[in-house]
Amino acid sequence: MAAEPKGSAISVLDWQADRVTLTDLQLGVTDNVIVDIARNVVKLGIDCALGWPIEFARFISAQADQAQADLVHGSQVRPSGQSNEPFSGDLEFRRRLAYRETDRQIRLHTGRWPLSVSTDRLAMTAIRAAGLLSQLASVGIDAVRSGTGLVVEVYPAASLRQWGFEFSGYRASTEIRGQLLNQLEVKAPWLDVAAHRDALIESCDAFDSLVAALATRAAHLGRYFEPSREQIGLARLEGWIALPNSPLETLVEPHAGQSETVV
Repeated sequence: MAAEPKGSAISVLDWQADRVTLTDLQLGVTDNVIVDIARNVVKLGIDCALGWPIEFARFISAQADQAQADLVHGSQVRPSGQSNEPFSGDLEFRRRLAYRETDRQIRLHTGRWPLSVSTDRLAMTAIRAAGLLSQLASVGIDAVRSGTGLVVEVYPAASLRQWGFEFSGYRASTEIRGQLLNQLEVKAPWLDVAAHRDALIESCDAFDSLVAALATRAAHLGRYFEPSREQIGLARLEGWIALPNSPLETLVEPHAGQSETVV
C-alpha cells in the first residue's frame, strides 16, 4: 500500500487443496477497489502500519494540551495537574515514541527495525490506511487493528526473510525479482502465477502484493507470532504485524476441501 493509488497493488490468491492460483493482480488500486474485494475474501492483508505507538499519541496530545495552556495561561504557568517540568528528548525517549510494540517484536525476530510510522514518511500511507479501515468498518467488515478480524497487517520484506530468501535490492531490480520469483516457485510448486508472471517481475509493487498475500495466508492459518496476553491491548491500539513463524511450504493443506481466498 502507498499513500496514493499509484504505487499500490493487490494480489488475490485462491487456495484449493494443494493448488494456489493468483487469480487477480491489479496496480494503482483505489480504496473502493480494496473494499469491493474485501467483501469476497476470508482474509485481507495490508502492507502498512495500521496504528501509531500509543506513547507517541500521548506525547502529541500532551504537546497540544501544553500549547493550549501556554496560549491561555502563559508559558510560565500551568493549570493544576499540568506539568511544566523539562524533559529530555534523548535517543531512548525518541525510540519509545518512534516504534510500536509490534515493531520491537519484529526487530527481536529479524534483527531489523521496520520503518517508523511516527517519524518516517510511512505516516502518510498510514493515514490512508486509517481511512481505509474506517471504510471497511462502515460496510460491516471487522477491521480491528490487532488482526483478529478480516484485516491483518503484513510486512513482505520481513516475511521473505522468515522464509529464508535473499532479497537485497529486489525492489529496484527486475533481474533480482525474476530470480526471487523462480526461487519462490521452487519452494512453493503449488503456486500458480503464470497469468501474471511478467507483471510480478516488472513491478516491485505487484511482487510485494504477492508476498503480502502469502503472509496473509499464514496469518489466516494462525502461523505467525501472535501478541501475548500482555501485548494484546497494545496490538488493538497500535496494530500488529503478522510475521510468519512457519516455512512457506506449510501454507498449503493438501486435505482441505474448501476453496478460500486471501489478498
